[in-house]
Amino acid sequence: MATLPHPSADDVDDKISTSEADNNATTTHRLPPIGIRNLSPEESLALENKLRRKIDLRLMPMLILMYILNYLDRNNIAAARLAGLEDELKLTSTQYQTCVSILFVGYILMQVPSNMYLDKIGRPSIYLPTCMVIWGVISGATGGVHNFAGLVTCRFVLGFVEAAYFPGCLFYLSSWYTRKELGFRTALLYSGSLISGAFSGLLTAGITDGMDGVRGILAWRWLFILEGSITVVVAAAAFFIIPDFPSTTKWLSPEERDMAMWRLEVDIGESDLTGSEKPDLLHGLKLAMVDIKTYLLMLCIFTMVAAASVTNFFPTVVATLGYSRTISLLLTAPPYVLCMFTAFSNALHADKTGERYWHITLPLWVALVAFIIAASTTALGPRYLSMMLMVPGIYTSYVVSLSWISNILPRPPAKRAASIAAINAVSNSSQIWSAYMYPKSAGPRYVVAMSVNTAMTFISILTATILRIHLTRLNKRLDEGLPVPDVVPDSEQPESAEEVGRRRKGFRFLV
Repeated sequence: MATLPHPSADDVDDKISTSEADNNATTTHRLPPIGIRNLSPEESLALENKLRRKIDLRLMPMLILMYILNYLDRNNIAAARLAGLEDELKLTSTQYQTCVSILFVGYILMQVPSNMYLDKIGRPSIYLPTCMVIWGVISGATGGVHNFAGLVTCRFVLGFVEAAYFPGCLFYLSSWYTRKELGFRTALLYSGSLISGAFSGLLTAGITDGMDGVRGILAWRWLFILEGSITVVVAAAAFFIIPDFPSTTKWLSPEERDMAMWRLEVDIGESDLTGSEKPDLLHGLKLAMVDIKTYLLMLCIFTMVAAASVTNFFPTVVATLGYSRTISLLLTAPPYVLCMFTAFSNALHADKTGERYWHITLPLWVALVAFIIAASTTALGPRYLSMMLMVPGIYTSYVVSLSWISNILPRPPAKRAASIAAINAVSNSSQIWSAYMYPKSAGPRYVVAMSVNTAMTFISILTATILRIHLTRLNKRLDEGLPVPDVVPDSEQPESAEEVGRRRKGFRFLV
């Protein structure tokens, strides 16, 4: 890994000779903080490597565990359906689908306000675990509902509270890691959902066979109660483990704190500090909404998530293979296990090369073929092969596309927070209507659903291609030393020091 730049003696002399105004405008963008300014390149690299390991060990295990439970509490309704929820509550197929989709109404409504609030208060160590406690209680309470009204209410409120976590984590990680480190860390975070998908079937199978009727409670109720209880326990531990942002983290030494902030500034050419100089929240939202890259990413990820809606009904789709309930639940695990390997390797390679487009589109082509196979045949072998490929195809692309948000919409933090939340909210809106594409009567091929998934996957590929062309043109302008309006908006500071600093430091959008 390249060492962070340090100024030569000539650089320092040049800086000293500049005017006071120039110092105020540009010095902070060229000189490291006092605490690390005198380190040699070797010492700087050693400190950065030590810092990265320290951050990884402190952040990633707990964030992954929290996301496992976030995803499990959100999607265990699909497994509960096979365990008897639909029959006991006497739900029609439409009512069940409404209970699935209503979660995403609350999930969408809360994401942008939640991320903006998180950026404002700067206390993820308090905010994220608190939200987790609340959604764990709601998830456990779902095991006590007795009718459609109770279930649909719990699902809506659950989505409203869970909305804080995933977009909050994406913003949180982008405040600790450089752009070329984000792809793999995003994949690590998203492994929580993949692990959840892989083992929720195994867990459900165990609860279904071992706890059905215990204390007079059916298995699907135990599913919600036990998983909600585990969520609350883990949330209590998270209060003491996850930190806040680099500038306020007490378990870092002063040198490590300086390095944590400086390496992000070197990566982008602008400080990511929090505090009184932080842009207004609504101003950050405005910056996000006037940037065309936001909308291209929004469409790309929206169509990707629409195609991924199949995972919300994956146990039902796998059940069409004709096996028993327990075997069907067990068969849901292998596609997610395979996905973990493909997502990790793809994201790691994307970070190593700094390339994004091909790491997103090539897996999508695999998913597109898988959806076509699923809609075209009733043969057992090809259909399960398509199920093995569709999950890795979509999610291997998805984890890299999530890091692309912070890669090309990096600063200021308020803009990044609003962009991540807005894109994630709009993309998940597809889950509202896609829930109605999987009635049991459409099995085993689910022709309409698989055809829509195929179309959505192709649109995602096409949008990523347009975005790549746009980013390539912007990078060419930066190579030529020309201003780029959506790096620093013309209406704000068309000739700002930040823009000059970015070009001088070699800032380029990752393509």
